[in-house]
Amino acid sequence: MAVEQITMPQLGESVTEGTISKWLVGPGDKVKKYDPLAEVMTDKVNAEIPSSFSGTIKELIANEGDTLSVGEVILLIEVEGSDNVTRETEQVMTVENKENTLEATSANETQRSRNKGVNSGRYSPAVLKLSQEHGIDLSLVDGSGAGGRITRKDLMKIIESDSIPRATPGESKREPEKETQTVKVDKSESPTTTTPPQTQTAAIPVGTGDIEIPVTGIRKAIATNMMRSKQEVPHAWTMVEVDVTNLVEYRNSLKDSFKQKEGFNLTFFAFFVKAAAQALKEFPEINSMWAGDKIIQKRDINISIAVATDNALFVPVIKNADEKTIKGIAREITELAEKVRSGKLRSEDMQGGTFTVNNTGSFGSVQSMGIINYPQAAILQVESIVKRPIVVNNGMIAVRDMVNLCMSLDHRILDGLVCGRFLQRVKEILEGTSKDKTPIY
Repeated sequence: MAVEQITMPQLGESVTEGTISKWLVGPGDKVKKYDPLAEVMTDKVNAEIPSSFSGTIKELIANEGDTLSVGEVILLIEVEGSDNVTRETEQVMTVENKENTLEATSANETQRSRNKGVNSGRYSPAVLKLSQEHGIDLSLVDGSGAGGRITRKDLMKIIESDSIPRATPGESKREPEKETQTVKVDKSESPTTTTPPQTQTAAIPVGTGDIEIPVTGIRKAIATNMMRSKQEVPHAWTMVEVDVTNLVEYRNSLKDSFKQKEGFNLTFFAFFVKAAAQALKEFPEINSMWAGDKIIQKRDINISIAVATDNALFVPVIKNADEKTIKGIAREITELAEKVRSGKLRSEDMQGGTFTVNNTGSFGSVQSMGIINYPQAAILQVESIVKRPIVVNNGMIAVRDMVNLCMSLDHRILDGLVCGRFLQRVKEILEGTSKDKTPIY
């Protein structure tokens, strides 16, 4: 009988942590391989964590509501006849001095050492972060986890009790070491792993009548990713004005018959996504990611679209959008939005995005500056279509349907020239939309 560990998986690009929203198993439960163990929430997706083994649940390391970093252990499971069992598991390493550094030759040896209680000087990223933020001396904390391991729950209890153990002045204090983790990352999709600098939260006075709203795990994850994008990426911004009068007339002439025939709406947004995908094919520089010493130009054109709920923002992906018809894109927009709002969005629905198109016009915005969906190179904001008086070719004034397209760009990767040409091409495609030139199917 071997005890195996289930860790927090990476549930999407640039996702660094997840929150256990609901346990689906408990200690003593028997599970089969791939059975769901827990529901997990991140800033990008709600998903179930499947079991990697068949066996019996031994211990739940995390509680519902706990936020853990990718790679942190969430539960222990007893597995019969596991091929991973080795005689090394039976060996207990001797530690003569707590000040000695434990050199782990592999992630498995590090995990085995932790289970034997000899790794008290190694802490998870979440524990380290909390201890640094609140000035907690981890050498004075007794852990409740496996082998005396200090957990995030232990620190939260200390913080809530306001009895934080601190080192006495002049005391020699050993710096804790980060625990070794084995995290499988798709390097092509997440080319950098730089952690953004942490900022200190200002002390905000709370007065009578003020309402304190606890920050949920998903809101914390959104905040972390937004800060990372703004701190790491030098944002630049540009905008073009587009006359979509012909597009509006064309779409309006089709929408009723299309809905009756297909069963879903032909939205304006589908035309904009198709135009962006077509222009990306002609300007592949825009479809790129920063990777430190190189720029990765992506082959596939996968358009991320923003879908909002009452308290969160999700960014599902339309794969190979350049190969899809306007009808196909409209179908995927409808299906992905429904998955988000019904809580059925899967982690694979969120992965592989190379460029984001955001329908900010859906709530009346006419001009906005989007934050880039890290690690992509740019984001395009499609604003509201509004009727405005415009001077036309013959010098006369006419009422036309106009829309602003606003683009934020990573200035490490892109310059104004290529982005200007890209937007001009999107403008040309949209203004040239008509029954004769633009097939829906």
